[in-house]
Amino acid sequence: MTGLPWDASYHDGPAPWDIDRPQPAIVRLALEGGFAGAVLDAGCGTGENALHVASLGLPVLGVDVAETALAIAREKADIRGIEVEFAAADAFRLERLGRRFETVLDCGLFHTLDGEERPRYVASLASATEHDGTLYVLCFSDDGPDTGPHPVSQEELRAAFNASNGWNVAAIEPDRVQTRYHDDGAPAWFATIKRSWTA
Repeated sequence: MTGLPWDASYHDGPAPWDIDRPQPAIVRLALEGGFAGAVLDAGCGTGENALHVASLGLPVLGVDVAETALAIAREKADIRGIEVEFAAADAFRLERLGRRFETVLDCGLFHTLDGEERPRYVASLASATEHDGTLYVLCFSDDGPDTGPHPVSQEELRAAFNASNGWNVAAIEPDRVQTRYHDDGAPAWFATIKRSWTA
C-alpha cells in the first residue's frame, strides 16, 4: 500500500475527512471508558483521535502511510503538549511494529478497502492486537440517505471479522462519521470487535 495517493490528499488544505477535531463517536467512547492499555490508531491521519485518547493519559501510537499527515499530527502534539507517538506504517504490515495493543481503533480506514484487501488487513490487525483485546471500527454505513463513499454493510463487517480468523463481533451500532461535506455527518456503523483466544 503506497502512501503517495493518500499523502496527496493533505497537500492542498485539509482532506475531506480531516475535521480538525476528534470524531464525536470516539469522544463518546473515551468518556465511556472504552479505551484501555496501549492504544493503536490505524490510519490516524492528522491525529485528532489519537491526540484525544492520549490526552487521557493512555499510551497511544498513531500510524499512517501519509507522511504529510503524520508531520501535521506531530506538530499538533507539540503545540498541545500531548505525549503521543506517530509513525509511518503500512496497514497491511502491522506485524512489523513488533508490538501488540490492548485497544485498536480504525476510524475511516476499513471502508476504503476493497473485498480482496480486507482479509490481508484483518490479519494484519490481528497481528497487532492482544488476545482478548478490543478493536473499534467506525466506517461509512450503507443504511440511510446521503451515505458516504464506499459504504459498508453489517454483513460485510461480520464476514471480515469472524471466529475463523480470530475475531468476535460483539456489537454493531448505527452512528455518524463527520466529514467536511456532511452537515450532520454521514451514516456510519460503530463496531466493537473482540480478539479471541482461539486464533
